[in-house]
Amino acid sequence: MSAGTSAGVNGGAVVVFEPLYDDVVAPVRATEESAGYDLRAYLAGRPTRVAGSAGVSERAASRGSDGTLYVEIGAGERAIVPLGFRARLPAGHEAQLRMRSSVAFRKGLTMPNAPGTIDADYPDEWLVMLRNDGDAPVRIEHGERIAQAVIARYAAVTWTPGTVGVSTSRAGGVGSTGHR
Repeated sequence: MSAGTSAGVNGGAVVVFEPLYDDVVAPVRATEESAGYDLRAYLAGRPTRVAGSAGVSERAASRGSDGTLYVEIGAGERAIVPLGFRARLPAGHEAQLRMRSSVAFRKGLTMPNAPGTIDADYPDEWLVMLRNDGDAPVRIEHGERIAQAVIARYAAVTWTPGTVGVSTSRAGGVGSTGHR
């Protein structure tokens, strides 16, 4: 059976996980009812792409006085943070990458493309795009839970030309349900 048709625990879909390094931690849910699978930064042995006012560059991880490996993202900069694995999602599924709320609150990081989408046929390493919306540099540590993936089914539809009539009073775009 292929990953797209095999069944996992309780008949659920199976994601094939391939760590690219021996010490990569597979995504896991923090609790039984968590929708998202926590994703960890993998910074060992390669640079992180960073974009800012000076353009795009590669930034090597640094080692703190306590031995912690980290990369620093300056105020207003964006970074593509590697996760150290690739995965094959079941057919008809996508991974929606989102910020962990604690990281957004504590560090002022956001995902400018949130939710980021990883398609079932994407074959390369999973990456997370982060932006530092704060006024000071922020450290991302190796192994830190920086984002989460919510696995969702999707429908493939056919788009056909036609006339779309107004069926409700919800016209006008943003705020069409009223203001309060």
